[in-house]
Amino acid sequence: MPENNEAKWYIIHTFGGYEKKVKMAIDNYADAQGLRDIIQEVLLPTDLVVETKNGKRKEKEVLRFPNYLFLKLVYGNNEQLDKELWYKIRNTNGVTGFVAPDPNKPSPMSDEDLIKMGLIVPSTVEVDYEVGDLIIITDGPFKDSKAVVKDINEEKQQVTVTVSMFGRETPLTLDFIKVRKV
Repeated sequence: MPENNEAKWYIIHTFGGYEKKVKMAIDNYADAQGLRDIIQEVLLPTDLVVETKNGKRKEKEVLRFPNYLFLKLVYGNNEQLDKELWYKIRNTNGVTGFVAPDPNKPSPMSDEDLIKMGLIVPSTVEVDYEVGDLIIITDGPFKDSKAVVKDINEEKQQVTVTVSMFGRETPLTLDFIKVRKV
């Protein structure tokens, strides 16, 4: 088997409400067994949302992907360790299994999927539009809206556009990956 020390991202499905317990259990296992070079990260993406209840604004953290955890791990180098690792993760209380075509073999996520899910931001994105061009917003509350490019910030990988809302031009700053040329 070829040596591959590059960690990849995998998805684990959990029972509802067990996400934080599973994350803690896998983190504790990795630390206790000295496997941080193999299990490099356990990610439970959350978003901060603002709720208004009884006229009071309250910030609340919600899971971006309920019932799912993301593992960055090195897998496929050592058959015995892979089997033990798969067995341990699969049998962690609250885990239903890896998300993969073959339930007995984890499959890594592609970088394209990770970018679409917002779990990673590409280091550099090439843009095919210029200031003054018409673009379409592909994500967020203004999804499918047409906008005009006003500024491109290569360093921050962001574009400032204006969207026509209620008869007024409204400026928005978006990541490069959230827009495309018309």
